[in-house]
Amino acid sequence: MADTLLDDVGGLLWEAADQVVLPLFRKLDDDDVSEKAPGEVVTVADRRAEELLSAGLRRLRPGSMVVGEEGVADDPGLLRHLRDGGDVWLVDPVDGTANFAAGRRPFALMVSLLTDGRPTAGWILDPLAGTLAAGSADEGTLLNGRPVDGTGTVPPLGELRGAAMTKFLPPETRDRVRAGGRRLGELLPGLHCAGREYLDILTGEQQFALFWRTLPWDHAPGTVLVRAAGGVARRFDGVDYHPADDGRGLLVAANEQVWAEVRDALLST
Repeated sequence: MADTLLDDVGGLLWEAADQVVLPLFRKLDDDDVSEKAPGEVVTVADRRAEELLSAGLRRLRPGSMVVGEEGVADDPGLLRHLRDGGDVWLVDPVDGTANFAAGRRPFALMVSLLTDGRPTAGWILDPLAGTLAAGSADEGTLLNGRPVDGTGTVPPLGELRGAAMTKFLPPETRDRVRAGGRRLGELLPGLHCAGREYLDILTGEQQFALFWRTLPWDHAPGTVLVRAAGGVARRFDGVDYHPADDGRGLLVAANEQVWAEVRDALLST
């Protein structure tokens, strides 16, 4: 990996935020928002930001492939490239689009890099908070340029704080998670923005996040960043998450101990 790649992609995310996303925040017209699937909206900011990011990423790595959320909406076959050799970029141009379209925060811009099918680097930018996480398996994770280490002191079980996106969980699992949440310090409902959930783990605002739906552009960047900071990202059965795998359920935690304790509290039968 080029020494400047973390900075280069971070700069590209800021460029997309400054030139495309932020100028449209709370300034969208009705024609700027459409429904691409039942209950799922897309905005002109998503499409324009994906175009800008895709062109910039290809310049950074000539010959690379870009798999963007909006591109996949038009051509689902693009997902087959997630196991390809070479460099493949995953792009979520506006994560938390429903928040963005409604004029709410948070939302984020996210990119990850897969090399020969292996997630190797990730970036998440929350432009309103001014927070940029960038990291790789080789170089660790930086939060606004400062190293992140999630392997430090673990709060007691009754003080652990994290989000559980329970809306799409199977009913039995949802009931188990809600009941188990009473053993923890606080079980949060989620922010409708996966990128912000990952940033909150990296900042220490929360120690874990539990998801059911695991679309690759939502989770590839954050799982790389959390792992590079000493954290864990696994399916409920303990299998490491990979963005190309079909499946449901993902528990992400700041470190191994938190993952084991939260899984026992929320998912054990």
